[in-house]
Amino acid sequence: MQSQIMQSLSGILAFLAYFGGAIGLLVVFAGVYGLVTPYSEHTLIREGKTAPAVSLGGALLGFACPLVSAIAHSVSLLDMIIWALIALVIQVLAFIVLRLFFGQVIKGIAEDKMGPAAFVAFVSVVVGLLNAASMTN
Repeated sequence: MQSQIMQSLSGILAFLAYFGGAIGLLVVFAGVYGLVTPYSEHTLIREGKTAPAVSLGGALLGFACPLVSAIAHSVSLLDMIIWALIALVIQVLAFIVLRLFFGQVIKGIAEDKMGPAAFVAFVSVVVGLLNAASMTN
């Protein structure tokens, strides 16, 4: 029994490295994403606005999808970080494209309009899913 427990715990360092790396990458993503949005989600969320929370939540989910894929399919921690950074670039580019084509719509998020927030959230998740699936080949 004790050997089974020790065997189960043998991967704890790798788990902590990947989990810690993933949390760090989520924080980096949130920071970079905040730089490309025309408003401060964090400030608006602190003010009690829902639309920025939905939009940012969708963006985080959209990034988490390929991050999960990178963790599951990587051959090393460095490999996971490289693919996560590629995913970060793709997710940020997706928002930039949305902003170029739907700039007026996206401005509605700062005004707490749920339609634009849901649209950005759904597009972020869809791009994230496609991003994640593309990493498996």
